[in-house]
Amino acid sequence: MRCDGIELDPDQFRWVPSVLDQRGNSLFYRCIFETVSGFTTTGATILGDVEALSHCMLFWRSLTHWMGGMGVLVLLLAVIRMGGGSNMNLMRAESTGPAVSKLVPKVMHSARIVYMIYITLTGVMVVFLLAGKMPLCDALTTALGTAGTGGFGIKADSMASYSPYLQWVVTVFMLAFGVNFNAYYLILFKKWRQALHMEEVRYYLLVVVAASAIITANIYNTAVSFEENLRTAAFQVASIITTTGFATADFNLWPETSRFLLVLLMFFGACAGSTGGGLKISRILITVKTIGRELTSYLFPKSVKKIKVDGKTVEDDVVRGVHVYLAAFAVLFAISMFCLSFENIDLISSFTAVAATINNIGPGLNLVGPVENFAFFSNFSKYVLIFDMLAGRLELFPMLILVYPLTWKGVLKKGKK
Repeated sequence: MRCDGIELDPDQFRWVPSVLDQRGNSLFYRCIFETVSGFTTTGATILGDVEALSHCMLFWRSLTHWMGGMGVLVLLLAVIRMGGGSNMNLMRAESTGPAVSKLVPKVMHSARIVYMIYITLTGVMVVFLLAGKMPLCDALTTALGTAGTGGFGIKADSMASYSPYLQWVVTVFMLAFGVNFNAYYLILFKKWRQALHMEEVRYYLLVVVAASAIITANIYNTAVSFEENLRTAAFQVASIITTTGFATADFNLWPETSRFLLVLLMFFGACAGSTGGGLKISRILITVKTIGRELTSYLFPKSVKKIKVDGKTVEDDVVRGVHVYLAAFAVLFAISMFCLSFENIDLISSFTAVAATINNIGPGLNLVGPVENFAFFSNFSKYVLIFDMLAGRLELFPMLILVYPLTWKGVLKKGKK
């Protein structure tokens, strides 16, 4: 193996002891898993010792996060002019959340604005990390992994060995990249009132504050100071809700209340139109408002109540799409859990492994906790988790279409003609 013109000994990597490991898992499956995990910004890894990797390998792993975070197709839209309606279709394919809107009339210009904001935020983060005396290589890889909300660490303990200042910087920027990029566009053009009144962003920050406060109180006896407790809790909440996956502590050892909250945040996810994964705050918000509307209709059958977000009526097609998405998510989650049940591992490990991959988070609990990895899974289970990572990043339906019988029925008919 060669890197930067230097011959590397494969034996230095704990994750590549031979072409086949003790369970007969081919190196090919492991490489596919790691690559998909990078580009889908999941951060789940099969590496046993990341510090054994060269700087160029560490940089490449983080770069896959950065490219996958905003989306390769959005990058193409920013640099390539396309005709017809293909621009908006590509934007929808890469963007996360229940609805996609253009920032400016031309999709190409919208993509450029989004990427300029993305690059600027990444650059600002590098500056703040360097100000905290983080080495340049560490600063670049950490910023790329944070921007893409991916979470591939460059140290065995992820972010635990860095200073409190650096941990706070990463916490703030993880939350920043979990915000809907439309908010930054509004701020950029001095539309402060509209930015501050974005309902999804407000609830996103409210959930972060509430979860951080509860976990800080719940782990009060695990640190020597209140600041350390708050920093650890806030970091982990930001890491999980934005689906980044960095860690400063082994939260697998935390009390059950804290562990439950973190698992719950895995499903919440960040805002729509951000680099984060998960179900998205907007979908949860629409679902809660739909339940409220149904309860009102039971009490007042003749009432007509529209669901509104940011003062605008949510179309019935969007509401239906949210409900179908949640149903498809539940079905795929159950099937994935069934497939992993053949591994004969504990339920919490299986459940959080699926949750961590389908929501593009990375670490789970127990056998897939923050200090563990996914190398022990069989080839079959790795393929299931790879499918989940891709489905979560592409908003389910593009991957589900691939396994939908009618899709291939139509292809076969065209082939016969």
